[in-house]
Amino acid sequence: MVLKKVGILVGGGPAPGINSVIRAATIKLINNGVKTVGILDGFSHIIKGDISHKKDLHIEDVSRIHFEGGSILGTSRSNPTKSVDDMARAVKSIRKLGIECLITIGGDDTCFSAHKLAEEAGDKLQVVHVPKTIDNDINLPHGIRTFGFATARSFGCSIVRSLMSDAKTTGRWYFVVAMGRKAGHLALGIGSPVGATITIVPEECKDPHLDFSWLVDTIIGSIIKRRALDRDYGVCILAEGLAEKLTSEELSSIGQLEYDDHDHPRLSEIDLGKVVKSKVKAELLKLGINATIIEKNIGYELRCAPPTSFELEYTSELGFAAAKHLLCGGSGDVISIQDGIFVPIPFNAMMDAKSGRTKVRMIEINSEAYEMALEYMIRLKVEDFQDSDNIKKLAEQTNLSVDEFVKRFERVAVKFEG
Repeated sequence: MVLKKVGILVGGGPAPGINSVIRAATIKLINNGVKTVGILDGFSHIIKGDISHKKDLHIEDVSRIHFEGGSILGTSRSNPTKSVDDMARAVKSIRKLGIECLITIGGDDTCFSAHKLAEEAGDKLQVVHVPKTIDNDINLPHGIRTFGFATARSFGCSIVRSLMSDAKTTGRWYFVVAMGRKAGHLALGIGSPVGATITIVPEECKDPHLDFSWLVDTIIGSIIKRRALDRDYGVCILAEGLAEKLTSEELSSIGQLEYDDHDHPRLSEIDLGKVVKSKVKAELLKLGINATIIEKNIGYELRCAPPTSFELEYTSELGFAAAKHLLCGGSGDVISIQDGIFVPIPFNAMMDAKSGRTKVRMIEINSEAYEMALEYMIRLKVEDFQDSDNIKKLAEQTNLSVDEFVKRFERVAVKFEG
């Protein structure tokens, strides 16, 4: 079958490189005689049966958009899988538009929606998905990052590097909350290369719920250790996903909890940094320590940053591969580039057998990469409690006796095998 028309749709949050994927796919398709149309604002209109929000794409429209952040097609978190009727209307809308093939660009939720759309439409619609998210949490093969992550990480590193200089100059602490719904990839990806004082990610907590007092004392332990080194300043990076480990009661006590169309809590609406800062300051005062702490969230300012040169090349390859796969009759796959080679990954392989949803990739805390990041943080370690003189020096930063200090803080000490 000769293709006549392909649709491109973007779902979820913005990520650097979206326009580059759109550009590469559009040019490849048009060069092969295929009309290309952009569906505006994700699934939000077509699930209502509204097909007026579309944009015909031409080479002259897309030839220079790859340098821009954001998405020329807009995006939304509208979820076509929420109801049978929504899904039916989405498929019907796509058929009305005369679209034979669809490229979706998005994160794990959009991937799931694309998978269900392909199932609903059957052999009447080819569907491929290009995975993107600054969270880097789509379960691609080891070492394959989602597009958007590299640019967001680079931009985030610049922000934190500046904050580190400010912290040293003014003698204060910054608590930086980095975006990431469940996993701590972005937080650690920023904290490790810049050498932030401490980075805490949800993967450290193996239990279903986070012990908030453990989080507070881990941070306080870092502050105390820095004081013992005559450095009364630092930067603590907290992964946003830590909030998802809190109980519903704890989340409600923080503020009004909102959910998106995929039933995920809007963690960015929760001021995790402010809550942690308030509790840490209160506990520090009990210990006789006064510290200036400033909280800051980073995430939204990273999502529409202009893509780096690496990201430009990577997203061009992804867009090209998506178009080529459709032209070759491919469907039902996630697009990946592995060692410079296009490798299609079937939708089913991306799904978690237990939940039926798209798998979420977490940080592997047993890896050498994580061990290295952890070792270079300034935080209490098991060996700190094996030297009586060192314990005494740490305890002297507080109003606790040595025994009281050990009893409280030994539980948050980390251990290294090698």
